[in-house]
Amino acid sequence: MPLPPLGDTIAAIATAPGVGAVGIVRLSGPESYAVAERLFAPRSGAPVAALPPGRVVYGRIVDAATDETVDEALLLTFRAPHSYTGEDVLELQTHGGPAVLRRVLDLCTAHGARLAGPGEFTLRAFLSGRLDLVQAEAVLDLVNAQSDSARRNAALGLSKALTEQLGLIQDDITRVYGDIQAVFDYPDEGVPEAAFQAPLERALGRVRGLLSTARAGRVAQRGARLALIGRPNAGKSSLLNALLGYRRSIVSSTPGTTRDYLEAPVDILGVPVTAVDTAGIRDTGDAVEASGVEAAKEIAEHADLGLLLLDSSTPLAPDDRALVGELSPARLLVVASKSDLPPAWDPCAAQRELGVGPVLRVSAATGEGLGALKEAIRERLVGDAGGSALWLTNERHIAALEAVREHLERAKAAPDDLAALDLEDALKTLGELTGRGEVAEETLAHIFANFCVGK
Repeated sequence: MPLPPLGDTIAAIATAPGVGAVGIVRLSGPESYAVAERLFAPRSGAPVAALPPGRVVYGRIVDAATDETVDEALLLTFRAPHSYTGEDVLELQTHGGPAVLRRVLDLCTAHGARLAGPGEFTLRAFLSGRLDLVQAEAVLDLVNAQSDSARRNAALGLSKALTEQLGLIQDDITRVYGDIQAVFDYPDEGVPEAAFQAPLERALGRVRGLLSTARAGRVAQRGARLALIGRPNAGKSSLLNALLGYRRSIVSSTPGTTRDYLEAPVDILGVPVTAVDTAGIRDTGDAVEASGVEAAKEIAEHADLGLLLLDSSTPLAPDDRALVGELSPARLLVVASKSDLPPAWDPCAAQRELGVGPVLRVSAATGEGLGALKEAIRERLVGDAGGSALWLTNERHIAALEAVREHLERAKAAPDDLAALDLEDALKTLGELTGRGEVAEETLAHIFANFCVGK
């Protein structure tokens, strides 16, 4: 997929589809001011081409062919290189109706601009050096962020926090690579082994540290599936409603009320989660309910985390013990539900008997233990990365750093000549990651094709 031509002037609607109070049409390129001159009439009468940067000018959008006023508007002016794309940029802010924006965009193209492709404004920002490739991808992540944790990580990426970490890794690898090359060129001089090892270990430690956040980053970016499972009347639907803060699932004392699963999005302390209320698991002769039980087991098997609810007001049953044995302990939290009622068993004793982690006492009716449960869910989903400021959320970044880690680990164990080859490959991979090195046009086209038009 070739890149679009980059020397012309582009235009696009920069606000989301639909009706809004304000809409924006953006122009970027060498003819931006000339295009705007032909369709925007400032109230002051000053020519658009003479406007300095950093101004907000009130005027009218005019169709010169018919002398019709399309809308009243504001014109925002930016001059190269101090703009988002590094080119001359103008923004026309009109009323946010789709018909208005479409007409303004048509006038822009009629007067010499072409329609921008997906992500083309950000592509130009990258190619002009205003953003590196990691920052450019953070722009897309920020636009797509569905949770506060995803927003926070995208903002850190845009602020160069990840770029700076990658730069430190690159500096250490470059230092080691340069020292090895010096040994090749001046073998009699020699370089102490420690001079290689310290920066190499430092670079490897930073790479491993970033990769340790990948699971949390994936969860922040795409969300996690949380399965609420247990026997009938264990309190699954009540807990779902309590987590959501509103009534979403039907609560009934009649066993088998929930026969199919029900999904609902919920934010768990900044982590986006899809909570799934499943059918109560039990042996049943009802074909419909049996289908729901099988679906519950399958959902639990594939969920990022399962909440196994055990009714603390009734004695533990053989079915409870069997259910614990069927589920992966690494992806399971056990909840002693209905903790507001007189207890029929002790959570600490149950923990030892069942061989599970801490059993959390929770009451959906009173809210007791709900905060601790949310903390535990977040901890299990994001793990040790919860204390890290920056998480890896982009699959391209994760794959590249996995490759860098492998190169560095091989370099540690290899003789100098082979280590140099692995270090060279690591540097090449980092260059492709940040855009400092050679990046294939196909890679750039693929990255920016995922952007919306207008960004």
